[in-house]
Amino acid sequence: MTKYDPELSLLFHALADPTRRSILTRLAETPARVTDLADPTGLRLPTVMRHLTVLEEAGLIATSKDGRVRTCAIVPEALDPVRTWLDEQRAIWEARLDRLDDYVMKLMKERDK
Repeated sequence: MTKYDPELSLLFHALADPTRRSILTRLAETPARVTDLADPTGLRLPTVMRHLTVLEEAGLIATSKDGRVRTCAIVPEALDPVRTWLDEQRAIWEARLDRLDDYVMKLMKERDK
């Protein structure tokens, strides 16, 4: 079993919420002001700020402040641990399915004899 990875857990927690995923999708286009991110969600600004805090703590976004304007930008390389974990899981399951396929084919050949 894979050892517990707190960084990976933070990332999956941040990605688990559809509002946070939509914010990341928006930020993938271009950096945006917090108010611009809040408008399409229909949520109040403090609620959006909590979502942004979760994303920032996971390292998925970076924020900067210029006067009273806070701007957010995505940090794409922060998704690398998720991609690595998913690739490892895919390899494990593909190997298992290949072994199952080999076993089923062996059984079918034995049955045909």
